[in-house]
Amino acid sequence: MKLILLGAPGAGKGTVAKILHQIDGSVQISTGDILRGAVRDSTELGKKAEAFMKAGDLVPDDLIMGIMEERLAKPDCEKGFLLDGFPRTIPQAEALDELLPKVGHKLDMAVNLNVPREELLNRLTTRRTCSNPECQAIYNIKSKPPKKEGICDICGSPVIQRDDETEEAISKRLDTYEEKTAPLVDYYKKKGLLLNVTATSSEGVVNTIKERLNQS
Repeated sequence: MKLILLGAPGAGKGTVAKILHQIDGSVQISTGDILRGAVRDSTELGKKAEAFMKAGDLVPDDLIMGIMEERLAKPDCEKGFLLDGFPRTIPQAEALDELLPKVGHKLDMAVNLNVPREELLNRLTTRRTCSNPECQAIYNIKSKPPKKEGICDICGSPVIQRDDETEEAISKRLDTYEEKTAPLVDYYKKKGLLLNVTATSSEGVVNTIKERLNQS
């Protein structure tokens, strides 16, 4: 399957992508992952992106699209891919439309995970993350707390609340999403590629995606 996963921060895109990967091996690709990968592999584009990232600047679209082209051309994407949090803007979506046929891919659909704002705030303000950069396990103090308070079950490192997951920071992130990324829902709707899912569980979302793919 070749999908774009749309949805605000905390909508569950990453969890859904992990389940879908287990079904048919489609690879989960997030902008952050491919940027870090390109930097780690010291590709030419990775070196250019690193300069922007170190300066705390946004990586320009043309550079992101170049790195995305490198990533989508890799053999593991032939089974399928799940774009998690990309594209973020209409210009990125238009550039992706041009890129996909170039690398021999065609999009199946864009899935929008619809979650009420109050639920998103609740999920993100109660989320905790393992502080070990090699682990990064995610917990929730209400629904999935670590067995020992404040300690990661997997590696034993402290579990923390990230700076971008305070209520004030999350409200700002949600406002940014509404302004810049939510218009993508209309973009893909006009193309006949949108699947709107309001299921609250990840399994419910996955089942809806599977049903739609079986119909097409």
